[in-house]
Amino acid sequence: MDSIITAAARALAAGDPLGALKRVALRDDPPALALRGIAMAQLGDLVRAKALLRSAARAFGAHEAVARARCVVAEAEIALAARDLGWPPKALDAARVTLEKHGDRVNAAHARYLEVRRLLLIGRLAEAERALVDLDPSPFPVALRAAHELMVAGIAVRRLDTRTARAALARARQAAVRAGIPALTAEVDNASLALDTPAARLLAGGSERPLLLEEVEALLASKAFVVDACRHVVRNGGRVISLAKRPVLFALARALAEAWPGDVARDTLVARAFGARVADESHRARLRVEIGRLRAMLRPLAVVSATNRGFKLAPRRAREVAVLARPIEDQPLEHAAVLALLADGESWSSSAIAVALGASQRTVQRALDALAAAGGVQPVGRGRARRWMTPPVPGFTTTLLLPAPLPIG
Repeated sequence: MDSIITAAARALAAGDPLGALKRVALRDDPPALALRGIAMAQLGDLVRAKALLRSAARAFGAHEAVARARCVVAEAEIALAARDLGWPPKALDAARVTLEKHGDRVNAAHARYLEVRRLLLIGRLAEAERALVDLDPSPFPVALRAAHELMVAGIAVRRLDTRTARAALARARQAAVRAGIPALTAEVDNASLALDTPAARLLAGGSERPLLLEEVEALLASKAFVVDACRHVVRNGGRVISLAKRPVLFALARALAEAWPGDVARDTLVARAFGARVADESHRARLRVEIGRLRAMLRPLAVVSATNRGFKLAPRRAREVAVLARPIEDQPLEHAAVLALLADGESWSSSAIAVALGASQRTVQRALDALAAAGGVQPVGRGRARRWMTPPVPGFTTTLLLPAPLPIG
């Protein structure tokens, strides 16, 4: 590799894409095309970057397997940045195997971290953890060590292990500062927002206050009876009852928990559960049926009893009742997970959201249309190139709404 290519590569490694382009902007040989593609990706022109990298991969030819594999890894990173979750992960895995076979451990490790990032985006935490087990970051460059700690922190945040997350982010910040790459330092700072901004609201005793993720973790580990409106479950003493597929029962449980230790009038419960402005006998009859179902569901944790004017909740063992609510609730409840994904500030395609949520693309498209009508999201582009985005909500983190299981024990 000639000195100009080497200098351009070092500029990219140091986070200086303009410096790299100054050296190779007028060259069309395969190494220069690859470096130009990576530089354009760092500058945000992902479409041009992808085209340059594909041209470089074709130009390298079959006899330069390592160079082609590096192009595939770079293209995979661009796909993740563009939230193109349909990009074939098998191609990245094959590139990683090629790099390991030829002794390029640094780029092979980078490919593994890209695999972990993709798994995190789609909420497959156990697989992400297994992929990290075999990676020892100590022999790698400091920028890659920062990436490793960001992955560790991302998993810990989704598992509500805030102590592990803070320690990992501290190590990531140290590595990013040593690397001297502003974009990497900004990424670490952005990841830290999940721990330093409110993640939910606590509704208890007629009052309301915001909770940081650490406070949410403490609440779920306490002996309180918690109605979790972020995951649509009821928790107490390590026991979890899911009402995610029973929206009417969950609405009733939340209304009763918000009123504890008092009761809730029947007409109020009808309005909360069925959306009826005026309760008639058919609504009251349906309410009795649904209350009976709720009693059966909550029997291990609480008693739902009738009063003169309505119903009340009484936990069997807990002395406190709390509702853990979403940070904001001005958008439709059923679309909260879509909003959580879009809140990262990136533009997502409907197909990528479907992959991340494990839903059909048509279901996601209906959700996006509903959110767009309510002003919650906005489309960019048309046809197959259409993508969706929304600015992050100031002062809040959406960690609890992301598509990943929270601890239930």
